[in-house]
Amino acid sequence: MSLADREGALTPGELRGLFLFESLDGEQLGWLAERGWTASAPADTIVMAEGEPGEYLILLLEGTIALSRRIGADEVETNRTDQVGVYAGAVRSYVDAETAKGYPASVRACSDCRFFVLPSADFAWLMRTWFPMATHLLEGLFLGLSNTQTIVNQRQQLLALGSLSAGLTHELNNPAAAAVRATSRLRERVEGMRHKLSMLAHDQIDPRLLTLLVDVQEEAVRGIADAPKLSAVQESEREDEIADWLEDHDCQAPWETAPIFVAAGLDTSFLERVEADAPPELLEGSLRWLAYTLESELLLGEITDSVNRISGLVQAAKQYSHMDRSPFERADIHTGLESTLVMLNGKLEGLDVVTDFDRTLPPVPIYAGELNQVWTNLIDNAVQAMNGSGTLTIRTSRDNDHVRVDVCDTGPGIPRDLRRRVFEPFFTTKPVGKGTGLGLDISYRIIVTRHGGDLTVESTPGDTRFTARLPLTERPPT
Repeated sequence: MSLADREGALTPGELRGLFLFESLDGEQLGWLAERGWTASAPADTIVMAEGEPGEYLILLLEGTIALSRRIGADEVETNRTDQVGVYAGAVRSYVDAETAKGYPASVRACSDCRFFVLPSADFAWLMRTWFPMATHLLEGLFLGLSNTQTIVNQRQQLLALGSLSAGLTHELNNPAAAAVRATSRLRERVEGMRHKLSMLAHDQIDPRLLTLLVDVQEEAVRGIADAPKLSAVQESEREDEIADWLEDHDCQAPWETAPIFVAAGLDTSFLERVEADAPPELLEGSLRWLAYTLESELLLGEITDSVNRISGLVQAAKQYSHMDRSPFERADIHTGLESTLVMLNGKLEGLDVVTDFDRTLPPVPIYAGELNQVWTNLIDNAVQAMNGSGTLTIRTSRDNDHVRVDVCDTGPGIPRDLRRRVFEPFFTTKPVGKGTGLGLDISYRIIVTRHGGDLTVESTPGDTRFTARLPLTERPPT
């Protein structure tokens, strides 16, 4: 079957019965009758295929047709109708843009069908000649919407990047400032150590003090790594206990050294061991020297942690932006989720974050950089919905031949009448200036169109979850 196979023709009167042509005059209907023809298609055949060159405009005369769009690896039916006169095919052939030249959707005959067929070149001439003003308006509308969509999408990405950059700067500033503070304090301690060495060189320090501290300080330093993690209450109680002990043994400024001993994981039993080996006149000097050593080690550890934190943030940013990698690859889905959480960490203050990851999941064929934009949108929406308090849960699991990612929040929920609209372009429930209404639309297109997956939402007060399903089967990049 081919639409080029002419079976017959329609009279001007028959053409006037089609709602698309009902307002044309007799001359125009005669022109159409001369250039168009009728053609048939048997049931279960593809009449037109999406993306192929748009050669014809068709109007349904008999039968039932289904329109479908290709979404990822799937063909999704968008409409089914038996309405006489409904049209499909090269409906945008009058637009000069190349993107308008192909069939925008596939047409399948659900039953034996009969069509009126008009070549796209004739339809384009008709539109430009008979309706020049309307054609200019429609062409401008089509091109304007396309260009606007592109610009708005870029703007949305820039806004997201700006927000993430601000958050990343904040996150980098914290460990950097901690490293600067620790370095400054360590410089003071090293200066103190140099002073002690000078005193040692001039025989101003009792040699017995050094002998006593050689073994004790090494043992104390080794114990820092295994120091138990105390709660704020436990830490305060132990500081009071050690400060009281130091005060009872006539040590000066016990409130300065007690926090150092607690941070190093020491307690009064360790101090009593030092007391047992130290002459009374050397006890305070021994403990203060020990405190200097421990604080220097703690400061070095703080600097190391801060630098590692900065390195981790830079690595997370690299993973988030997916620099130096192929855009389409098989990857661990958790890498992007974790890097996104790091990038958004500044927005998560006050929230409980729960990650329930199935680490047995295989690598998934994905555009990792684009998926990170999806995770950013979903997590950011969840955070805003909870308004500073609640639980953010991110869960991964296997769903037959798909990987499933759930982003859940305990916010007030999405009303039923709005739930079906959340993926519509420009639809937003946020106040003016707080959202473009494109975040979920972009996310939907990345998951569904780009990856051939599925993105859905379920919501009740206190439990809203967006679920993304990504196929595990390899598919060619689009």
